[in-house]
Amino acid sequence: MTLVLQSFRLLIADLCQQFGMGHPGSAIGMSAIGVALFAYTMRYSPKHPSWFDRDRFVLSNGHACLFLYANLYLTGYEKMTWEQLLSYHSERPDSLCPGHPEIEHEGVEVTTGPLGQGVANAVGLAVAGRHLGTVFNRVGAEVVRAHVWCVVGDACLQEGLGCEALSYAGHLKLTNLTVIYDNNQITCDGSVDLTNTEDVNAKMRACGWDVIDVMDGVNDVASIVAALEQGRDPKRTKPLFINIRTIIGVGSAVAGQAVAHGVPLGKDNVRAMKRAYGWDEEKIFHIPPKVQEFYHHIAPRGEKYVQEWESLLNQYSSAHPKLAQTFKSRMTGSLPTNWQSLLPSPESYPTDPTPSRKSNNLTVAKLLAESPVFMVGTADLTPSVNLTWPDYDIFNPPDLQPIAGKRGSYAGRYMHFGIREHAMAAIANGMAAWSPGTIVPITSTFFMFYLYAAPAVRMGALQRLKVVHVATHDSIGAGEDGPTHQPVELAALYRAMPNILYIRPGDSEEVAGAWLAALSHPDGPAMISVSRHAIPQLTGLTRRDGVTKGAYVLQEVPDTEGKPDVTLIGVGAELGLAVDLAKELGARGVRARVVSFPSFALFGRMGVRYQRAVLRRHEGVPAVVVEPYVSFGWERWADAGFGMKGFGHSLPGKCIYGFFGFEVGSMAGRVVGFLGEWKEGRVGRGEFVEL
Repeated sequence: MTLVLQSFRLLIADLCQQFGMGHPGSAIGMSAIGVALFAYTMRYSPKHPSWFDRDRFVLSNGHACLFLYANLYLTGYEKMTWEQLLSYHSERPDSLCPGHPEIEHEGVEVTTGPLGQGVANAVGLAVAGRHLGTVFNRVGAEVVRAHVWCVVGDACLQEGLGCEALSYAGHLKLTNLTVIYDNNQITCDGSVDLTNTEDVNAKMRACGWDVIDVMDGVNDVASIVAALEQGRDPKRTKPLFINIRTIIGVGSAVAGQAVAHGVPLGKDNVRAMKRAYGWDEEKIFHIPPKVQEFYHHIAPRGEKYVQEWESLLNQYSSAHPKLAQTFKSRMTGSLPTNWQSLLPSPESYPTDPTPSRKSNNLTVAKLLAESPVFMVGTADLTPSVNLTWPDYDIFNPPDLQPIAGKRGSYAGRYMHFGIREHAMAAIANGMAAWSPGTIVPITSTFFMFYLYAAPAVRMGALQRLKVVHVATHDSIGAGEDGPTHQPVELAALYRAMPNILYIRPGDSEEVAGAWLAALSHPDGPAMISVSRHAIPQLTGLTRRDGVTKGAYVLQEVPDTEGKPDVTLIGVGAELGLAVDLAKELGARGVRARVVSFPSFALFGRMGVRYQRAVLRRHEGVPAVVVEPYVSFGWERWADAGFGMKGFGHSLPGKCIYGFFGFEVGSMAGRVVGFLGEWKEGRVGRGEFVEL
């Protein structure tokens, strides 16, 4: 075992030294943890990296990525070739060894890097596994029994996100989750006690975790294995936290020091390590034959795991044919074939003014009730976001009876995340990452609080994970809650974020279009942004198929009336205001057409021909947008706009639009003035005017 550990540490040191970049310290210090996990404890198959019932491993301290890459190579993952392992921090654009683990590569379950994200993802993976196991397992036929293992460092435990996620996991009693604490007491700035002196074990016990200590995490592989095996103990009633004492950069001249974290150890230091181990100082990237032999059993063992599971699945299919059919369908990750037919027809929606948050419920309640692929969650805002369905079941420990609220079970599909917006989104990413499409998580909170969740939403977009985020109270129309709850700037962030669809529908029919687009989006998450207050239902004008194109013509000026004078762009809760403005302008002799523009991302995908047909700017028709957000981003699609120049104000919703100048009469006057300057050439193309 000593030779195996030395080989691993020196391999990490050489890899970082090769190009003078990398994070050697934690990976070197965790060498014994790696052997315990990958050689002895985890159920996985290097030859079948996507096996459905594999154990999931998450490296939350993603800077220690070489810990994962080296273990993937040593255990036989086919794509992690020797040449690929040596590509760490090279100039190869096709390297499978990026600076932090990325989900696209075999053996990497989630992309990690921003600290705390990985442990929250691991909680999501454990939620997915516990739910699927409860729904599909039968006595003697447990087709889902994968365990989730997550390594964290000192920093992940300091991040607020990590604390949120660990607290929630303890509440949920996720016994299929083990968190392994690489306790080396070092962060970038120095020793942990520079900033943190809490009793971590007491904190974890208070959060509902079992805690085990391993005092020698540097060399005592057997003790680590014994602790890890307790994670599988069927008698446990809590998730397991293993506090393993390690030494960052162990064996080097900078062992136990912060400098070991993020820079190579130095050529002379690496040579000294080899000399101290009795190795040939001239050899680099050397893995002795005995070490290679040590790992030879892992691939055949993995093949056996897969074969045993497939045999079990065949027996399961014979004993429970209908359930097995459903299970196999879920494994493929496909939405129910009839899911679009479960959305209401246009004529079934109300014609009276309706909050689009209520339209959400009208649109998807039946779909959510009849499609078990969806798991819905909220950050303590169930009455506000309206995403429940009749007789919905809560995901909670079955032995928990809240003082106020329903008893739940692990078969439940509605999640009360508590006031943990950041963890909610990061846990949803983990649920989506279990297997593509097996579970489609839906999160929900006020739009403003997706600023709290934004780092996790971004990580979901980076990984192209299928999650739907529902944001309500999305405008100044939220009213009396004031500027703290009026998200005038947040749409600009989500419109700029790659891979995510930010969609702001203008009435119930457009809400249906938003869900069509969100659930059909193959390349990542979506965010549906809806109103708290009642908005006009533009029956006969709005079209769900138009929403899927990002923007479409709502009202056109007939050819018989001549060339339009202006295109008014309406968005979301203010779409009806643009329609009213067009009517007022018509009374003043101004020919105004109206375009609904719910999604930058979707419209940006359409060809130039379609974009021109919708906006007609190429014909010299100026476009004016109506949206009480900051105008940043609209200069690409419009020439002028009614937006916000500052934060909101605390006023009743019925008053606030007028307070900020969103009143049809005054807006019409400003449009007329702008058109005069436009026609006189005092405003040029590309010179966006704030109206």
